[in-house]
Amino acid sequence: MGRELLSMYQAKARRLLWIVGMLFAVILVVWHLEFPYGTFSSSILSTAKVPVEGKSRFQAGDSPSDSEAVGNMSLSNDVNYTSKYGTHEIGNDNRTSGFVLEGSEGSNRTLEIDEDTGEDQEEPSDTFVKQNRTFIVKIVNPLEADVTQERRKQFSFERQNTTETTFSEGGTRNERNTADEVVNPTAGFPTTSPASPMINSSPITAPAIIETNVGAPPIGVGSNVTLVQKDLTTLSQKPKKSEQLHSDLNQTEQSSSMTRVPEVNKESERPALDAYSISDMNKLLRKSHSPYHSVKPLWSSPVDRQLQFAASQIENAPLIKSDHTLYAPLYRNLSMFKRSYELMENTLKVYVYREGQRPILHSPFLRGIYASEGWFMKLMEADKRFVTKNPLEAHLYYLPFSSRMLEERLYVANSHSHKNLVQYLKDYVDMIAGKYPFWNRTGGADHFLVACHDWAPTETKEIMAMCIRALCNADVKEGFVFGKDVSLPETYIKNDKKPLRDLGGNHPSKRPILAFFAGNMHGYVRPILLQHWENKDPDMQIFGRLPKGKGNKNYIRRMQSSKYCICAKGYEVNSPRVVEAIFYECVPVIISDNFVPPFFEVLKWESFAVFVLEKDIPNLKNILLSIPKKKYLQMQTRVKKVQQHFLWHAKPEKYDIFHMILHNIWYNRLHQIKPN
Repeated sequence: MGRELLSMYQAKARRLLWIVGMLFAVILVVWHLEFPYGTFSSSILSTAKVPVEGKSRFQAGDSPSDSEAVGNMSLSNDVNYTSKYGTHEIGNDNRTSGFVLEGSEGSNRTLEIDEDTGEDQEEPSDTFVKQNRTFIVKIVNPLEADVTQERRKQFSFERQNTTETTFSEGGTRNERNTADEVVNPTAGFPTTSPASPMINSSPITAPAIIETNVGAPPIGVGSNVTLVQKDLTTLSQKPKKSEQLHSDLNQTEQSSSMTRVPEVNKESERPALDAYSISDMNKLLRKSHSPYHSVKPLWSSPVDRQLQFAASQIENAPLIKSDHTLYAPLYRNLSMFKRSYELMENTLKVYVYREGQRPILHSPFLRGIYASEGWFMKLMEADKRFVTKNPLEAHLYYLPFSSRMLEERLYVANSHSHKNLVQYLKDYVDMIAGKYPFWNRTGGADHFLVACHDWAPTETKEIMAMCIRALCNADVKEGFVFGKDVSLPETYIKNDKKPLRDLGGNHPSKRPILAFFAGNMHGYVRPILLQHWENKDPDMQIFGRLPKGKGNKNYIRRMQSSKYCICAKGYEVNSPRVVEAIFYECVPVIISDNFVPPFFEVLKWESFAVFVLEKDIPNLKNILLSIPKKKYLQMQTRVKKVQQHFLWHAKPEKYDIFHMILHNIWYNRLHQIKPN
């Protein structure tokens, strides 16, 4: 009897051990099982970590510069929505989920925009479903770019007290000191590894994931700083209509699902430069690229490793001294530009969102001074080389809205309120973020927009702050971020069927006019220009608006017959005259403090253009006459050679304006990636 019981127990023990072994094997399989957006284990473990980039040596400037930073900023992205893409929630564990960034200091100002061009508009017919999205940002003492040794002494880099402002559901405002704090997470996202072709077959080491409780790393000046960043400072004087606009923007934010935040202690504000020269901007560009810290995606993807590989290839580009299609003196670094362009042609894939209704989305506006955004939209949506229908293999995502049509359709004339325009863009982004996982994977850092209207920087500075923004109104003091944003050429297209009509100009020996300008008295600079030079000197043909002639021939002939074409700012820093001067082979003279010239990351503008500070307008003729004839002829030759980068073609050509816009967007995206 005893033996039978012993035999029975041994059999049951073996059966139990077998069952335990099978359960253990099942657990191991499930733990490492690949889901559509990652493994089961990575989905669990990633909730307690936040990926942070380290330093990169990848530069586009002429020489390296140390990056200085102070304070830190935490961003918690809480997204609650239902869609075909799953999300993974986590509990509060005193760690941040999303992004941990260093802040870079902006100038002391409140954005102003001109609102005198509005007309009666009709309400939009298309609406979007709002998603419940909450953003919490904490800012501690942003960094002011030091552009000279003397100015650097003005700034002491130390933490300042900040105030976090939150609003409860009932509208109650709560404030508390947040110095040295880190935001606790409320939501997380799954890890993914979607299938996508690789650039090469060589193994690439994935970047490390760093625990968030070690603090935020420093970030370079001009880096993309926040998804929802409040304009920190104000100008001492500003128009009433601008005050009304910002009041409307604040009301929009408080009434939306986005939690606005911190206001810096006014006593800690530091003055910005009154005017940034081209030399100052060169230093800011170099600083933004060396070293560069960026936020890694919330989960990895093969496209990230492709970008890493491309960044490494550009950093180690083979030396090129000359090229039959590219004139070396025009570029900051010809070798890096050529290698980057080649990689873009062979690698880049762009996904164009098809959602949204016309005319604000998918309706290119092809004539007038805002034509750049329309031409790019038309050519991008029709492209077959770069555009992909599979969003999983895309390196960039295009938001195809028209800032011109947004203003034309939604702005209420004389209302001085952009609340409904901003809300429209927010609803659009909410819809995109709710339907696809890609926005939330990077916080929008791999998304881009192309907008030429003067109001675009203000309308996109909140919800699209981390996007790569290609803007005509590229103003250093109004939120343009070096190393992320792109200066978009403003092209005045009179005939969309023949955009190259009247291209070219007279030989230098047949340009008797020293300097020419004609235009409306927009802004404050042009009246000063006319005050000093209108009808004062025959060499200086400076006028207001010229009498209209057929085909604007009088204006064109004068530009084609002038040595220097004055490009004075209007209401904003940008002007179509910069591209017009190049179009008519006239050396541009840019009078617009704080204006970032187009394709600034690639082109060496001082080699073919003259920059005059606004305060030096009374001395304009002496400045131009001081340029030796040999130097002028050299600059005029370079204007003709750089012209290819500013021409629209019905069918895009290599190195033309369409490809240059796309390249600079690609180029700046690579600066957000740490090379291997």
